[in-house]
Amino acid sequence: MSVEHQQRVVDQELHDLLGQLPAISIEGPRAVGKTWTSNRLANTVYALDDPEILAEVQSDPRLLTQGAPPILIDEWQRFPASWDIVRRSVDRDFSPGQFILTGSARPENRPVHSGAGRIVTLRMWTTALAERHPGLPSVSLKSLLAGERVEIEDASSMGLADYASEIVSGGFPGWRNADGRARDLLLDGYLHRLAEHDFPLSGHRVRNPAALHRWLTAYAAATSTSASYETIRDAATSGEGDKPAKSTTIAYRDTLEAMWILEPQPAWVPAGSHLSRLKRSPKHHLADTALAARLLHATADTLTGRDAGPHAGPGFVGSQTLGALFESMVVHDLRVYAQPADARVSHMRTWNDQREADAVIEHRGRVLAVEVKLGAEVTGHDTRHLRWLRDRLGPALIDALVVTTGAHAYRDEDGIAVVPAALLGP
Repeated sequence: MSVEHQQRVVDQELHDLLGQLPAISIEGPRAVGKTWTSNRLANTVYALDDPEILAEVQSDPRLLTQGAPPILIDEWQRFPASWDIVRRSVDRDFSPGQFILTGSARPENRPVHSGAGRIVTLRMWTTALAERHPGLPSVSLKSLLAGERVEIEDASSMGLADYASEIVSGGFPGWRNADGRARDLLLDGYLHRLAEHDFPLSGHRVRNPAALHRWLTAYAAATSTSASYETIRDAATSGEGDKPAKSTTIAYRDTLEAMWILEPQPAWVPAGSHLSRLKRSPKHHLADTALAARLLHATADTLTGRDAGPHAGPGFVGSQTLGALFESMVVHDLRVYAQPADARVSHMRTWNDQREADAVIEHRGRVLAVEVKLGAEVTGHDTRHLRWLRDRLGPALIDALVVTTGAHAYRDEDGIAVVPAALLGP
């Protein structure tokens, strides 16, 4: 199956930073396109997932510094010493554009020296909607973060069924041409490989792959919520008399986070005294909505109710599941768009659960607040939390945004931006 390279948001950022910095590490889950993006800029490649190349490098580590730059060390975690080799090389010569490292996991025996000040890290995610459909976006997150109150007026042809299809198709770039049974097999293989291959490479043997699968399913069912560890544990071990040791299950969680399969969305901790008594629990997300949908046996038809029934799959709860997965897709995309703007995506919920923001994007001491709405019509009830935040934060709130599945982009009578997810871009 041949797939042309999709222009990625991180491509330009990597190109620009290589012109100024000596070494850049690109981190993210397996199969998100790190190698593809890096190969286009590299002149020398050491693919450490190739056993022969890995053996050569292990016998003579100096090879990693030989060749025309930029030198790409692909899957560097297969030979953790490569990190310190690059760091020492950069200590001797800080010239820009020397090394690109890619990794799909943080090795347990990560080198003692962090590389701070020498190796800069960029995150890479699966493709966002703006990368899958580059001709659609007309509202720039970067412009919103800059406080440019430009007129918002556009229309999208995507509807609820299209978004449901995007949720289950996911953003793994090499799989965009696969659908139906082929896509399901690819996703099943990806999930199976976690226990059989990726965990052992990270230094953790999974004695019970079925148990790991149940934990992943429990996290998928908790998508876009702040469900507690105990809630997720009970969902993953329902019907089991003896619960697994907490040390075992925490190791599952930590390793899945180290492989960027679990992508917790941190709670916003504001500086100053604008707000008090905010919850600190993160929201749960998987690396891609397609993984969560597959774990829940959800299809585009069951998510939209066209094929709902008694066999919809474990964890399926109709529109509630679609709403959670749509929010997760939007948060994923906001992360992709926020990185080049040097912004951070968190969320907000008060202790009494009366006020919340699905996403809070922090940028240079100010924030953009985001509500995610599964639906086309936005009312004052939908924007009440955003208006409350604006009253509390004043000038510290850059702008307020509702991301929808509707057709039209506009500003409402309160000045709040309403934008279909397909029209939002970097």
